[in-house]
Parts: sequence; structure tokens; C-alpha cells
Amino acid sequence: MVEPVQGTTVSFEQSANHVSCETYVLRLYVAGTTRFSLRAMNNIRSFCDRYLPGRHDLQVIDIYQQPALANSCQILAAPTLIKEYPPPVRKFIGDLSQTDRLLRGLDIPAAEQPARAMA
Repeated sequence: MVEPVQGTTVSFEQSANHVSCETYVLRLYVAGTTRFSLRAMNNIRSFCDRYLPGRHDLQVIDIYQQPALANSCQILAAPTLIKEYPPPVRKFIGDLSQTDRLLRGLDIPAAEQPARAMA
């Protein structure tokens, strides 16, 4: 078997293929069952089902029930989504309704995005 030479197109393509198979580790910090928190939970679940099917580990953490965990992660506002893996770590605050911002912020390549319906 021939090993790809570092810095070649082959090694780049293999690296890109590896990234597209990675599992995204996401933590959503919410404040109880407020409308805003529920909307964020629904939005991120729909997002993951559409853009990361079978490639995500989503944990929902209620900061009222686990305040020490929220403190250790320096959560200042809720809802907050933290992408733990793959690096870099990123934080998103709000109801997570802006799909384009999530796609860019989570570094999901256009090739992995499902085709959008034409209007």
C-alpha cells in the first residue's frame, strides 16, 4: 500500500473525507423550559437531523439543575450552544434560528449541506 505524501492532493482529500465523518459534540445550555429555551432545543434538533444526521452527540443541560456545570463552562446567557468537537470550540447564543450562521460557525462544508428547495 502506498502512503500519501504529506502536502499532496491525495492527503488533502483524505483529510477532508475524515473531517466529514467526524461526530460533532454539542452542548446546549438552557434556562428551564422557557419559550426561548424550548425554541433553541427544537431548532438545534432540527438542524442536527438535517445537516448532521448520525454525526452528532447533543447534550441539553439545564443551568437551573446543574449550575456548577454552567459556571465551569462560563455560561453567561441562555440558551448557549457550545461546539466541543471538532476543534475549534465555538459558542452560539440565542434561539439558534439562523441556520446560515450555524453552518458557517460549525464549519459544515457546502458539499455536506442538503440541496435547498428552489422558490
